[in-house]
Amino acid sequence: MTLRASTHDGTHPRPTMMRETWSSLDGSWAFAHDDDGVGLAERWFEPSQAEAFDREITVPFVPESEASGIHEPGFHPIVWYRRTITASAEPGRRVLLHLGAVDHEAHIWVDGRLAGHHVGGQTAFSCDLTDLLDAGEEHVVVVRAFDDPHDVELPRGKQDWREEPHGIWYHRSTGIWRSVWLETVGEQHVTAFHSDFDMPRACVTVSLRLARRPEPGTTVRIALVAGEERLGAVEVAAHDTRVETTVDVPAVRNTQDRDRLLWSPEHPHLVDVSLEVLRDGEVVDAAASYLGLRTTGIDRGWFLLNGEPYFVRSVLEQGYWPSSHLTAPSLEAYRAEVELIKELGFTAARIHQKVEDPRFLFWADTLGLLIWGETANAYSYSPRAVGALMGEWTEIVEQVRPHPSVVTWVPMNESWGVRDLADHAPQKDLTIALTAVTRALDPSRPVVANDGYEITGGDILALHDYTTDAEILARRYRDEAAVQDVVESRGPQGRRPIDDAAQHVTDGAPVMITEFGGIAYAAEGTWGYATVTTAEEFEEKVGGLFAALNASPVLAGHCYTQLTDTLQEANGLADAQRRPKLDAARIRALVTGRP
Repeated sequence: MTLRASTHDGTHPRPTMMRETWSSLDGSWAFAHDDDGVGLAERWFEPSQAEAFDREITVPFVPESEASGIHEPGFHPIVWYRRTITASAEPGRRVLLHLGAVDHEAHIWVDGRLAGHHVGGQTAFSCDLTDLLDAGEEHVVVVRAFDDPHDVELPRGKQDWREEPHGIWYHRSTGIWRSVWLETVGEQHVTAFHSDFDMPRACVTVSLRLARRPEPGTTVRIALVAGEERLGAVEVAAHDTRVETTVDVPAVRNTQDRDRLLWSPEHPHLVDVSLEVLRDGEVVDAAASYLGLRTTGIDRGWFLLNGEPYFVRSVLEQGYWPSSHLTAPSLEAYRAEVELIKELGFTAARIHQKVEDPRFLFWADTLGLLIWGETANAYSYSPRAVGALMGEWTEIVEQVRPHPSVVTWVPMNESWGVRDLADHAPQKDLTIALTAVTRALDPSRPVVANDGYEITGGDILALHDYTTDAEILARRYRDEAAVQDVVESRGPQGRRPIDDAAQHVTDGAPVMITEFGGIAYAAEGTWGYATVTTAEEFEEKVGGLFAALNASPVLAGHCYTQLTDTLQEANGLADAQRRPKLDAARIRALVTGRP
């Protein structure tokens, strides 16, 4: 294995499926706004239409952001990108264009020919350019993105429908907001891979997809290596585009010794995965991935990691930067973000109303941070909204699933998009269906049916409680009887914690306070659930809330709102530049309850 994904430097746009033959297209592109929608009629996708692109933008930063070089945050529903690339179609090889995410609908042309179309602003997609390339090595790629800033039926998360951000909402993100890259692959190659660890059986179940239906004589070879230790390997015949098999891991059978191989925040051991596709014994595709030998579950009120109770100390991560918005200002910033979260004493992060970049997840995998995988929600309910959310969520689970750090799924937050759930059966049914679909897509992780309140099922009672009075917070969760009173009441947020017509909540579901805090320590005009003006007040207020929840013998975890200040939402433990508002060691002591 020449390429080892687990020890990579974190620059590859898709760290769970790496090949050596790739090149980044991030950087300068020609750019144009198309507010009047004339670009299609005027055929801006033709190579001869270069004069239509009157600006330059730095990809992958959105045009609303300063980092893009455009910095126009107003309403611009249609944007165009243009770039000349160098590529050639070699016999037996394919040229793929990968786009990490384009918000919200994208059309892609190469040399004036339509190469692809994708809907969904949070997921990656690819276009095969091979058969569309003109003669020569230089080719013109054009991307058109459409994102209606007023469409509240589409998943939009924290993107404000008003022109200026207000309350808890932020600037919009239009167009390309994750990396763009080229890759050369064989005619037959692996397009997707994920695995699940079966600890009692000491094996890993593997599922992968091939680009096309395999010809006779096609096999897939999979090898697992931890450091210099070869853990297991298998070679199986490929009869369809989906290949599923099991790799035995004998080293795990010694239950007194297996902990050295298990993945956890304290010991984030990663296993390198070698993936090879062979035709009549000859390798036609080779890719590198990785996995973590870990299991998740729930039992008797506990969240389980590797079969053991694990208290979840989490922080709400908005993943927003002042100059670059939902995209980190640099690749180094993804690692720094994970390191900051861990330095402040947290073992987990809830990625809020977005899907985070795979390179952030790579560092969570590598450094050891549990991730709650969420998605952006819509603001309105309709059959169209249901279809948009379901379709995008299905892609999200498939693409995020390979990361061992992701341990819980959160498809819905605080009834966003289903605000009338309690009185409208179809909206209730959507949250129930989302839970069922998520379990069908990935039965290996717990699912939160509706994070915050009006829970209609799922595996975790995830409650939000923004009281800023530590004594009240302590009383509410001091024992099982107090928690039961909360669950049977109107709820701390004024909405019933569990919906009256809820499907059966999993037996032994742990109770977690998955949003609390929100203390703003900042200037006038900012937003928070409570505001303080001195460091001493901030420490007292925040420390009291953590102490109240850490003292509860009933709770299985909590999630503080939030990691950093974000625009007018100034309730972070750190400011927008990622500087902790108290000494980091002091915050860590408050979070953990240990000096």
